Amino acid sequence: MKILPLTTTPNSDWLVLRMALWPDGSCAEHEEEMAEFVANPERYGQFMASADDGTPLGLAEVSVRTDYVNGTETSPVAFLEGLYVEPAARRQGVARALLLSVKVWAEARGCTELASDAQVENTLSHTVHAQLGFTETERVVYFRMALARNNAA
Repeated sequence: MKILPLTTTPNSDWLVLRMALWPDGSCAEHEEEMAEFVANPERYGQFMASADDGTPLGLAEVSVRTDYVNGTETSPVAFLEGLYVEPAARRQGVARALLLSVKVWAEARGCTELASDAQVENTLSHTVHAQLGFTETERVVYFRMALARNNAA
């Protein structure tokens, strides 16, 4: 297995892995984000795991966040934006290898903490995070309220 940084676009393997992780996004939306990421290598890092024959196995994307990140104590914080391993490649150390590349990247940018999140109902992600060494820090429920413009003169 090889772990390589993703530094150019277009990249069809990267796109396929992103579409598997975030299927609600269009190809165009993914490609736009990918281009932004490679254009800002100090803020974004992305890594792909592949088999020796080049078959893509997994993906990790990380960013540096300077705003407050729930559950952290420092700034800047590296934030694991996405981690995906193809179903046939799971439980073979792919996620752990990707995470090691993420950690090296984050430390090189002065980060001392790596944070992540998962939807409350995504218990598989919770389990994977714990197995990779993450500690749950808090649970948050977000709320929103639409505001109507008051057009009265």
